[in-house]
Amino acid sequence: MLQTLSPEQKIELTKMIMAMLDDWGVSHENKILLLDLPSDIKSRNVRRFYIDRPLPESSEVGSRINHLLGIADAIRTSYPRNQQMASFWLNKKNHRFENMTPLEFMLQGGTKNVIAIRSHLDCAWDWDQDEKESK
Repeated sequence: MLQTLSPEQKIELTKMIMAMLDDWGVSHENKILLLDLPSDIKSRNVRRFYIDRPLPESSEVGSRINHLLGIADAIRTSYPRNQQMASFWLNKKNHRFENMTPLEFMLQGGTKNVIAIRSHLDCAWDWDQDEKESK
């Protein structure tokens, strides 16, 4: 995903992702986990992503960005008149996710749980993935 963007577009996408995660109430420490950033990035370094540093161009980070944007889009589609719903839904305990908040569930289970949240919210995407796997 990031490889096809210009340097300016990478920085703008990074700023957008950081703003989205801020809206969701995600701490800097948890942004590192949620985005699957390299272990050498510390919470004090996250501020650079708001200014002039693009997210790393690894396939892991690209995959997480893709899924997180899919989650945001699914919530926006489900609740088009309530911009605060993403933060509310992601931070409310849910029995479907081991009685954790969806955000806690994603943070504790890595990519597998991020995909589970996306699948829960976007059944069309989930159905498309199932169809691809069956081929």
